[in-house]
Amino acid sequence: MVKYRNIFLVYIFSIITLGIYAIYWIVSTKNEINSKGGSIPTAWLLIIPIANLYWLYRYCEGFTINIKKDGNTILWFILYILVGIIMPAIVQFELNKIADNPVN
Repeated sequence: MVKYRNIFLVYIFSIITLGIYAIYWIVSTKNEINSKGGSIPTAWLLIIPIANLYWLYRYCEGFTINIKKDGNTILWFILYILVGIIMPAIVQFELNKIADNPVN
């Protein structure tokens, strides 16, 4: 099930907790994307250098195929690497659309 989250609060909580909430958020959204058909591997790969890039690619792949449904995995992956600060807002915005309309 996809949970509705306030995008502004995602950023505020991430700042207040010095990034700990950001890790919780990305793992939670990974689980939500996987519940919609994604195949993102375990988040433990985030702590392993190089493997974390593979994990991020798979996260972007799951997002583009199962949530955004535009199939531009490489574009979103590059965008996440270059301007990662805006990506939580984009991902959460798309997930909130699904949370508002659970029939999708």
